[in-house]
Amino acid sequence: MPTSAAGSKRPLAQPLGFTLLELLVVVALIAVATAGVSLSLRDSAQSALQRDAERLAVLLETGRAQARANGLPVVWRTQDNSVNTLQSFVFEGLPPPGLPQNWLSETTRARVGSAITLGPEPLIEPQAVALSAAQSSGQTLWVVTDGLRPFKVQSTREQVSP
Repeated sequence: MPTSAAGSKRPLAQPLGFTLLELLVVVALIAVATAGVSLSLRDSAQSALQRDAERLAVLLETGRAQARANGLPVVWRTQDNSVNTLQSFVFEGLPPPGLPQNWLSETTRARVGSAITLGPEPLIEPQAVALSAAQSSGQTLWVVTDGLRPFKVQSTREQVSP
């Protein structure tokens, strides 16, 4: 039995607190859980609409370049698929396989009957198409060109002056 007399051996003291390794393991688990939660959250309608608008601007520029290269008129227009209530679009005048024909988000909508003529001339008329999210309350993005510059995404329809 231990005593407090001089020369007696003291028992090893129990450690108080946590070791550095234990703390690092807990922090790593919290980081993994946080990453999992943030990745599982869905994009908001606004960011999905922005992504679809930027993609459409790139696709319209690609269609415009192919129209010039082939010397054929290309028209982009919306299509309403009444079977499954999804809206899509088509590039008329491009040789197969053509360009993508669906939105990335199921909620993205363009005005039905919208059409944009893309060429074959290097200069086209000023063109614009409005995109909105089906679940959004009034947010609209415009994909526009003044006929000379590339298509770009903006929040208003007004053309940018040269």
